[in-house]
Amino acid sequence: MPDTGFRLSGGERNRLLLAKLFSKPANLFVLDEPTNDLDIDTLDLLEELLAEYAGTVLLVSHDRMFLDRVVTSTLVFEDEAVVNEYVGGYSDWLQQRKSCVPEKLQTTNKQGSTTNRPKPRSAKLSYKDQRELGQLPQRIEQLETDIDAIHKCMSDPDFYRLPSDEIATKRERLSTAEADLQTAYSRWEELEQRNPAE
Repeated sequence: MPDTGFRLSGGERNRLLLAKLFSKPANLFVLDEPTNDLDIDTLDLLEELLAEYAGTVLLVSHDRMFLDRVVTSTLVFEDEAVVNEYVGGYSDWLQQRKSCVPEKLQTTNKQGSTTNRPKPRSAKLSYKDQRELGQLPQRIEQLETDIDAIHKCMSDPDFYRLPSDEIATKRERLSTAEADLQTAYSRWEELEQRNPAE
């Protein structure tokens, strides 16, 4: 087949796929990282279409702002591979998770007898943990700044004219930074809970 010289960029291919997707009648969409390679205008259009869509949408995304704007329910894999459902998007899940109190304070062994779970040690934090706790706010702030900078870079329409390996590298940096941020928040919460009130 002769090469006509007509090639679509990654973003153009994604926009074409979205146009085809929404042009067909359906009551269920399954979307995996739908915001990847979209410029701001197309992202806004996608959000509008999803907000007006009457069917069910199952989506996976690392874009927390996108999730906050379009989803009404969040499914989260938590302890021991349990899937829990929360009302709202990513920010709503964070708020609900902080307000959750463990319901099971006791466990039942195989014979059916009830035993108390071991209580966490109330010992003071080690020097290393205290130092880590003191450094975490600055680490979190730096990660949030880095993520904002990457988002700003990726929102520039010229970004998608870069070579595909540069785009992939930037997206990987974003994914790593977001994972590091989540880990830092979890660690901060864990150390704060172990840190005795002064």
